Amino acid sequence: MSVGALYPSDPSSVDALDTDLHGQNLQNNEFVKYDLSGKDLGDANLSGSFFSVANLTNANLSGANLQNVIAYATRFDNADLSGANLSGADLMKSFFDGANIDGADFSDAVLDKTQQKSLCERASGKTFDSLKCGALRESYVPASLGENKLNPGS
Repeated sequence: MSVGALYPSDPSSVDALDTDLHGQNLQNNEFVKYDLSGKDLGDANLSGSFFSVANLTNANLSGANLQNVIAYATRFDNADLSGANLSGADLMKSFFDGANIDGADFSDAVLDKTQQKSLCERASGKTFDSLKCGALRESYVPASLGENKLNPGS
């Protein structure tokens, strides 16, 4: 499947990107080193898209369809992801500092463990469940309480 790549150094790709992105169908696009900070992408369909070293800081992604996206090393800091569908997304090396994640669906999303823990600290309800925060907490056993399987009896 051919993917339309959008590179910030290519003036034609910048001109082709509509300034009003709210509710737009942007699925299967590639955003490489793209600055979408502060943009309104609410209710947009970005499913299947690829973000690499992109900036979505302070972006409105509320209600957006981000299903099965790949967002590698992408900044979602202070973004509004409320009600967004991130199911099946690959979000490795991405950051969500201060992002609003109320009602976001992270089912089957792949995250760095540190980001998952950070998101779980402020997740509730559906978002808490989709991030598997309960299992994350249950799987942690402090070294002093666990059995030393490498050296039994110690």
